This record gives sequence, structure tokens and C-alpha cells, in this order.
Amino acid sequence: MTTILQLMLEFFKTGLFSVGGGLATLPFLYEMSDRWGWFSHADIADMIAVSESTPGAIGINMSTYAGFKTGGVLGGLLATLALATPCIIVILIIARFLHKFRDNPLVEGAFYGLRPASIAMITAAGINVAKVALVNLEAYAATGALGDLFTWKAIILGVLIFIGQKKLKWSPVIFIAISAVVGIIFTF
Repeated sequence: MTTILQLMLEFFKTGLFSVGGGLATLPFLYEMSDRWGWFSHADIADMIAVSESTPGAIGINMSTYAGFKTGGVLGGLLATLALATPCIIVILIIARFLHKFRDNPLVEGAFYGLRPASIAMITAAGINVAKVALVNLEAYAATGALGDLFTWKAIILGVLIFIGQKKLKWSPVIFIAISAVVGIIFTF
């Protein structure tokens, strides 16, 4: 199977099963990274940064980025369409029939079960992102020093942004811009 067709199939499956929104696509992206090697875990961290700082739904943005990284413009377009197609189909079906089954105990039970599944998938994705962004296993392996295990500048920045967001209530755009500027400063 060609890479483009495999890419479409993987993103179609991701769109079909990533219940809980854009961040729920992360476990699928990590699986694609491990299985196909189209992009690295560090690339996924970059995808998150780009997707969070650009307009649009994070899942769609990430599929476009991943598809482009894997198959160029055609890959980006087809990965995006493949991710969105199952969502459109499922929403149309649900919209058509939900009013008839809204009070059905099976439907209520399904929604009850999907909520914690969504939280679990997003939490797992968050832990994977934290490992990439905040932990430096290579430096720790080289020195064996516990202090080298963590990327302290990133941890401090993350804590400051978190506190700032909670206390200042500024737009997320401002915090994204601040993070980008601080990231540039940290790399020089």
C-alpha cells in the first residue's frame, strides 16, 4: 500500500475513534510515529505547538501538519479529509436519529462511558507531551545526574504560563506569543 493511502487509512481510523476532540488524536499520532516512522515524538510536540497557535480545530490542524510532513501538500490535504470524513458521517447519522433515541438507556449509557474514555485519552496524550517537552532522557543517560533528567527552563516556563493564565485571565494568544518569544531567547 502506498504511503499516501496508508496515511489516509490511519487518519480515517483516527477520525473515527478519537472520541473527545483534538487532543484525543494524540495517542493515535504516537502510534503512527512508532509504527510507521513518518514523524518523531518531537515532531508531535511541534505539531501541538503549531496546532495550538493557529486558527482552527487542533485535530484538523495536526492532521494537516502530520500529512504535510509525511506526504507534502497532497498528504496534508488527504490526511485532513480522511480525519474529517468519519466525523461528518457520524454527526449526520446522530443528528438524524438522536431525537428518537435521546432518552434511550443504551444511548445514555454509551455517552456515560465515552466521557471517562475521552478524559483518559487526553490525559495519556498530555503525559506523552510532557515527556517530550519536560524530560531529557538523553542528558540523564549521559550524566546519570537527576538534575539533568528534567528540562528545567521548559518546566519553569510552563509553570509561569499556567499561573499567569489562571491569575491574569489574558487571551491564550498572548501566552502563546510570550512562550514563542521566551523559546527563542532560551535557544540563543
